[in-house]
Amino acid sequence: MKAESFRLREIVMRSIEQVMEKVTIFITRKKDSRIELLLLRHPYAGIQFPAGTVEEDEDLDDAAKREIYEETGLKDAALKSYIGSMYEKLPEHVCIISQKTKVYARPDESSFDWAEFRRGTWVKEIRKKNEFTQVLYEEKDTYPEGKYITYSIMGWVRDEFLCRIQRRHFFHFTVEWAEEKWTQFSDSHQFELFWSPLYSRPEIIKPQTLWLEYVRNELKYNFG
Repeated sequence: MKAESFRLREIVMRSIEQVMEKVTIFITRKKDSRIELLLLRHPYAGIQFPAGTVEEDEDLDDAAKREIYEETGLKDAALKSYIGSMYEKLPEHVCIISQKTKVYARPDESSFDWAEFRRGTWVKEIRKKNEFTQVLYEEKDTYPEGKYITYSIMGWVRDEFLCRIQRRHFFHFTVEWAEEKWTQFSDSHQFELFWSPLYSRPEIIKPQTLWLEYVRNELKYNFG
């Protein structure tokens, strides 16, 4: 994973490819003699870390703090360390919307536009025409292996609003005290927050489980 990240970094530095900035936050506390990690259970997408998209013109630290508050409700988490970053290339024919945009019925801005995509939305590339790309957004009933598509949007967006590489920034925050578990409503979902021993965690959804391995094994970060 580290070699792939470095290769993508070189590609980005040699090109004008857009890069979507992301943050992932590891929040820990000390309880008795062990370190515990804060996790969130998404109602349809498994156990995750707090994470999200950096807004335009937003500092990385501010993005991390905002995501913490939005997804956990914590106000007093303290920044322990900026750990580092990694480049991630999206799967083939998958793109990220780089800024809020209308979704057009035709490859033409004069066509009707009943829907819109927000910054950070993942879409599948269908075809290209006249500096536009037809894309498809689908949401399954559960992630990643859903039984059916519960929501979808297909239409045309300008090519300049699509991004194929993202750079993920990792942060370590700590808290002195928090409830054992609680809920937080964010992004139209009710998240369940809970603490887990750092070294005996429940199964975390892929690829997020690889992020922690990258931080510990490649970046050599010690949460202690």
